[in-house]
Amino acid sequence: MAFSLFGSQSPLAARAARSQEFVPIKEIHDGVVVLDGGGLRGICMCSSTNFALKSHDEQMAILSQFARFLDSLDFSVQLFVQSRKLDIRPYLATLEERFYAQKEELMKLQVREYISFIRSLTENTNIMSKHFFAVIPYDSPLAANVPLLGGLGKSAEKTSEKNPLESRDTFEEYRLQLEQRMDVVATGLGAASIRVTQLGTEELIELFYQEFNVGELERPVQIT
Repeated sequence: MAFSLFGSQSPLAARAARSQEFVPIKEIHDGVVVLDGGGLRGICMCSSTNFALKSHDEQMAILSQFARFLDSLDFSVQLFVQSRKLDIRPYLATLEERFYAQKEELMKLQVREYISFIRSLTENTNIMSKHFFAVIPYDSPLAANVPLLGGLGKSAEKTSEKNPLESRDTFEEYRLQLEQRMDVVATGLGAASIRVTQLGTEELIELFYQEFNVGELERPVQIT
């Protein structure tokens, strides 16, 4: 499943399409990111843990398990933190629906005041949401070794070699190797009390769209 990282309705769509030439992603399908050089990337979302609230023994156990996980790896893993200003618009839209659904004037007044409070709070305070990801690679012998998430803002050289994943059988073979690596990462992080969920195709598309459309996603809305 191929996709565009940039919106097609924007006046800058043509320039954005040219910018996409610097992104080393060829396509996304079957929950796998395929790079231009033929390398595969699987991405897992990782849960957070409130380390500061753990007892000393619990903290040491988590650190010990995480160190064992790192020592057990025989391939590279990229840990990526996505930090975004909290998008409160869906919540405000829900509150607005509640406002219009109310029949009692007192309740409508309270809902309106609450909407005003939430809007003022989010406008005057940078409330950030953070998501944590692990990027697991599998590169064929001909694949270009390029970073996927943290290096997306940098230009990546296009490989002139033939894509080694043109064969479906070859892709399935490499995908199996990638899934085995992802299982190793999930097991290792799970031992350190970190839950891991592999992103599917639609979730990957949404992740990369958010990376390249930050301004559009953070555009303010007006609640009347």
